[in-house]
Amino acid sequence: MVEINLPKNSVVKEGKVWPKPEGATRIQEFKIYRWDPDDDANPRYDTYYVDRDDCGPMVLDALLWIKDNVDSTLTLRRSCREGICGSCAMNINGFNMLACTHGIDDVEADKLGRVNVRPLPHMPVLKDLIPDLTNFFVQHAEIKPWLQTRSPDPEKERLQVPSDRAKLDGLYECILCASCSTSCPSYWWNGDRFLGPAALLQAYRWLIDSRDEETGSRLDDLNDSFKLYRCLTIMNCANTCPKGLNPAHAIAEIKKMMVAKEN
Repeated sequence: MVEINLPKNSVVKEGKVWPKPEGATRIQEFKIYRWDPDDDANPRYDTYYVDRDDCGPMVLDALLWIKDNVDSTLTLRRSCREGICGSCAMNINGFNMLACTHGIDDVEADKLGRVNVRPLPHMPVLKDLIPDLTNFFVQHAEIKPWLQTRSPDPEKERLQVPSDRAKLDGLYECILCASCSTSCPSYWWNGDRFLGPAALLQAYRWLIDSRDEETGSRLDDLNDSFKLYRCLTIMNCANTCPKGLNPAHAIAEIKKMMVAKEN
């Protein structure tokens, strides 16, 4: 996994240090990014101490333990707790990951033994660990992630042979957690125009679907110097994907399709 180096921000201050839980013998220190639009004392890093003997094994368990037992104002997204919904994607000690599928013991602590938790990098923050993903989902909708056809609808369903169905493996599993796009330097600097790894992975999923009949128009929509060609194959996207997918490969395949269409 590749470390995502966050830009240094001297404005972020050291915030409140909460007391250690009494009687705890196994304690893990967490340093968590805090930002509240209605609070002047931000952005800042608050420090919390988690009683490991009273907490589940995952990073998400620790965050919820803090929220339930120490500081109810801590704000984060979460839902399935099974690595399926993508809601709890965040930056943990420099890596984009799902808090629900990474154990506290599996996270490499910093030199001081702390686990540092931040929102996904280079995204507007709504509050604490919640990034604003509005633009991310607008871009996903832009690639028209649904089956487009011109022929009359069949009586039952549009059939697909197993070999064509197999082409979708490694693409449809994307959970739209945004870990890949927010680990991409090209997306950091051109996020308003570059569609990013997640959206382009989904674009390729529909481009190679044998049942889709709008391949030409889909490629025309992507034929833009920023939408597609800002990808520099850095591979952060593949290295950080919690589902083991490879958006960079999908983007390269789209470029091949673009060349074949123009020739």
